[in-house]
Amino acid sequence: MKGMSGEQYRRQRRALLRAMLGAGAALALPARANDLHVGQPAPPLVLNTLDGKKIATRDLQGQVVLVTFWASYCEPCQDELPLLSAYAEANAARGMRVLGFALDGPELMSDVKKIAARLSFPVGLLGSPWAGGYGRIWRIPVSFVIARDGKLAYDGWLDKQPAWNAESLHRVVDPLL
Repeated sequence: MKGMSGEQYRRQRRALLRAMLGAGAALALPARANDLHVGQPAPPLVLNTLDGKKIATRDLQGQVVLVTFWASYCEPCQDELPLLSAYAEANAARGMRVLGFALDGPELMSDVKKIAARLSFPVGLLGSPWAGGYGRIWRIPVSFVIARDGKLAYDGWLDKQPAWNAESLHRVVDPLL
């Protein structure tokens, strides 16, 4: 991908992602991890933030945690991220936390940093399409919500419309705050 502009790279990556997703659908690959169940303990995740910190979901017990997976080249993600940022900021005093896992590779770090600079929540690179007990992240955006007791309260794999909007945040997350 040497000699490509950022936009050329993003276009090629989108085309490759579409092809991979089409192949995955044709092979009937599982959409989510088998052991992921609402009401059960949420699988642990650790966000390695862009500024070098480590934030473990287990260390956030007692707070409501929304974990979101996104990428700089994902247009629905670009619509969703500012909404999540405003929601996290407005509800921080009530114990709301958002952790953003970017699926971008290190070659797009400048794009990730530009986006992250406008967000009120910490961001880091996922580093692999696998997110532990959440399975292989094959569709973005996709999010999961962990209740104060550490149990999974929302499984984004089960939502046919996975991008958040104001109504879905109020319906799903507000009751947990």
